[in-house]
Amino acid sequence: MDANLTRRNFLATTSAAGAGLMATTAFGSSPDYVPRTQPATSCIFIWLGGGACQVDTWDPKRVGDAKAKKPGSYYPAIDTAIAGAQLCKPLPRMAAMLDRCVLLRSVHHDVVDEHAAATNRLHTGRAPTGTTLYPSVGSIVSHQIGNQQEEVPSYVVMGYPSASRGPGFLGAQHGYVYLTDTANGPAGLRLPHGVDANRQARREQLLAQFRDRFAEKSSKERLVQDYVESSRKGFRLAGPKFMSVFRLDQEPDSLRQSYGEEFGQRCLLARRLVQAGVSFIEVSFNLNFINGTGWDTHREGQLKQHLLIEQLDQALSSLILDLEKRKLLDRTLIVVGTEFGRPPEFDAGGGRGHQSTAFSILMAGGGLKTGQVIGATDELGKKIIERPVSVADMHATIHHSMGINPAEELYDDVRPVPITDNGKYVSELF
Repeated sequence: MDANLTRRNFLATTSAAGAGLMATTAFGSSPDYVPRTQPATSCIFIWLGGGACQVDTWDPKRVGDAKAKKPGSYYPAIDTAIAGAQLCKPLPRMAAMLDRCVLLRSVHHDVVDEHAAATNRLHTGRAPTGTTLYPSVGSIVSHQIGNQQEEVPSYVVMGYPSASRGPGFLGAQHGYVYLTDTANGPAGLRLPHGVDANRQARREQLLAQFRDRFAEKSSKERLVQDYVESSRKGFRLAGPKFMSVFRLDQEPDSLRQSYGEEFGQRCLLARRLVQAGVSFIEVSFNLNFINGTGWDTHREGQLKQHLLIEQLDQALSSLILDLEKRKLLDRTLIVVGTEFGRPPEFDAGGGRGHQSTAFSILMAGGGLKTGQVIGATDELGKKIIERPVSVADMHATIHHSMGINPAEELYDDVRPVPITDNGKYVSELF
């Protein structure tokens, strides 16, 4: 044996070769990543929490019968702007403009019974571990792209906060600003009653003296530095530029009405946030009172599922047309996601269970090659029969569309963590 070929050298050499091979396999013929020349600058991630049923929305099959326990779609299929592709009947507006979209009908993962775990998988792109708190896709976009304007945040969530949407090891500066009320904006950024802009400025000036001294003494404490930076950022965001984004009454009544009810108003606000320079916006459609269960359509929730689908159809189609009219669609990626799908069989109450082995994700805009259906499922939508797309692949597609290298390594302290878990972007879309 060569005296220079020690065990340590051998492992280092073979590891490097393996890493190079993996990069070559995952991202083309060269390990060097080539970003898009005109990447999307914003992403609107529409979240259908609960598990939207693919065979009742984006991937229609034969019509079933809940009473007779005959598996299948709950609604008949209709033709779309993509030849040979159909959607379910409660989606007529989206059917007419499906050429602006891409359907990924073969998304899959292995989490079935836990909504929280599946939600975490869709937001972080990987299974959790006991040693690392992984960042969400929104926080990674914040970290990689940052603020487009200093006075606005890089990441906004409409809906209730959760750890799955958080920054993980990236730190608080890449967390989100969240709101549950589209009319008034984030409660934590509104000035208290009786405090005008001048008084607030004097308060900030006084606070800065104490805060900066404390930060200087604790310069090596990450939690302190995160707090200080979040405090500074919060005061910037409380300014008039960002808070004026929430004045939906500045929009024409006819446009507001075209978007529909509360979920639609969230989508309209998402468009205004894109215009203001926010890089990642999550819009949660979690209004469970509409049908009693939201998208988690066990039992009686199935009976009025069409009310949710019809509101999605109205709001999403209006968002696409609005962005298109303002020449923002090509630089705004829209993703309609959910934690898993649902099986074609009906449960004892006439609803459906959970299914993660095959479900659908819709994308639109973002400069993608739209008018495509990627992947296919069997005659009942239970099994993938063509072009599987993993959750990591979906994340890689989002990142690549925004000019972010899906294989770039971030660091949890000294531990390297790739942005995606070996995800391969869907090359047909670029």
